[in-house]
Amino acid sequence: MLPLLGELFDHQAWADATLLTAVRACPAACDDEKLCQSLHHMITVQRAFLALFVKWPLDMNAELKPPESFDVLVARFRDTHPAEIAFVKGLDDASLTRVIEPPWLPGAKLTLAQAMMQVVMHSQWHRGQCASRLRAAGGQPPTLDFILWLKDRPAPVWS
Repeated sequence: MLPLLGELFDHQAWADATLLTAVRACPAACDDEKLCQSLHHMITVQRAFLALFVKWPLDMNAELKPPESFDVLVARFRDTHPAEIAFVKGLDDASLTRVIEPPWLPGAKLTLAQAMMQVVMHSQWHRGQCASRLRAAGGQPPTLDFILWLKDRPAPVWS
């Protein structure tokens, strides 16, 4: 399970960077409020779970404020993914059974593995929404399939 989770987080970093590059290439998309809200939500959720996983303090009021610019939004993704990947690389199989209790979901008790799957699946859902908004804004959504990423395993490129 741990190798697959590592691959999913590596893919997530690449897919987010690739999507953000495509959005940046379409000025109308950079100005699309719904697209930017979805991207902001994606990274906020990734950062909230990471903080929960590693027991870092996180100022949710600050996180929930929309970024001042598209560049600031991209920087949040660029800064978060290496921390997520480092966290995953530091895990062992036994740690995947640790119970996580997200404070934003009272009563929920997830294993670390389940919570990690939630992060990547949630982000995948929102990347699909963003791809649709990008196309509607006149941009070209990139192909972000996991199976295609597996072929060459490209690293994220942050524009």
